[in-house]
Amino acid sequence: MQKLIILGIVLVYSGALLAQTMDFEKYDPPSSLVVPEHPTRSSKYPFLDVHSHHWNMATQDLNQLIREMDSLNMGVCVNLSGRGGAALKAITDNIKKYNVDNRIVVFTNINLRSIDDPDYTVNTVKQLEFDVANGARGLKIFKSQGMQDKDSKGNRVRINDPRLDPVWAKCGELGIPILIHAADVPQFWEPMDENNERWLELKTHPGRKRSDTDPAPFETIIAEEHDIFKKHPKTTFINAHFGWYASNLGKLGQLLDEMPNMYVEFGAVIAELGRQPRTAAAFFEKYQNRILFGKDAYHPEEYPTYFRVLETADEYFPYHKRYHAFWRMYGMNLPDSILKKVYYENALKILPRMDRKVFERKYTK
Repeated sequence: MQKLIILGIVLVYSGALLAQTMDFEKYDPPSSLVVPEHPTRSSKYPFLDVHSHHWNMATQDLNQLIREMDSLNMGVCVNLSGRGGAALKAITDNIKKYNVDNRIVVFTNINLRSIDDPDYTVNTVKQLEFDVANGARGLKIFKSQGMQDKDSKGNRVRINDPRLDPVWAKCGELGIPILIHAADVPQFWEPMDENNERWLELKTHPGRKRSDTDPAPFETIIAEEHDIFKKHPKTTFINAHFGWYASNLGKLGQLLDEMPNMYVEFGAVIAELGRQPRTAAAFFEKYQNRILFGKDAYHPEEYPTYFRVLETADEYFPYHKRYHAFWRMYGMNLPDSILKKVYYENALKILPRMDRKVFERKYTK
């Protein structure tokens, strides 16, 4: 009997200990803080999302997309996944079919894998001209183009390969911007340990882990990107994801000062801005003419997080993906003059065939 009593005590004690432990991934308590909240489903002013992806736009029901855009107050959506050639023409034909070319902008893409072909550069420049003639208004460079694509010898194709210089120059001649995603967040290259802020993301998405040999050091890839910005000052570049310097706005400011042809957009890094609202607001004030609204993956339910960070003075609210950011955020409470620039004025300056007066007459009061 005594042994049974002791065993019972041990089991009860073990259960109590078990109740006090859990995986970090599961710990996500709601805040008990009671403060004013101002969430909104739509933006205060109409906006242009310069970073969106719609892979099936050639056959997509665009009326449904427009209804979703209207619910968010999105004036224009930029689909960066145009592919190029016949695939791009099919997309622009569908846009014309629905008569929404004033609401949807398409960027083309190029292929780097065949860069060893003797006629690669000539054919790629011709493709750009063909795509622009068929409605493309920009070029998107994916992160795979500079990280994963390899030449015939198995070497990584550097994004600043000299054979690509005519491509960047041609974009400048055609008056179309280049939105480029190079590398990933620097924490993906750091050791996956208790000091890595992205540990949770790497735990849940192990394929995102990088190293100096897979495919190259972070600093190397970023330097290649900056090299083409500097070599082609007559071409406009949009550095995606704040160039992965959203957590170091002082450094990003230096880069903007060095490269006047570089704009930035904050797709997928709004959580970095929301945890430093005073520093971020000061950055937006200083560089208010160079910042564009970008979201990345198109999920309508996630846009309100962006509106809340930009527009409100709310405190301590969560990001919509905990594995991206387990911290809380704060609103920057940007003034209307800066909001308008970020939401639409800056994008209208660099996207071809966009009329600000028409946009404002249609979408602003």
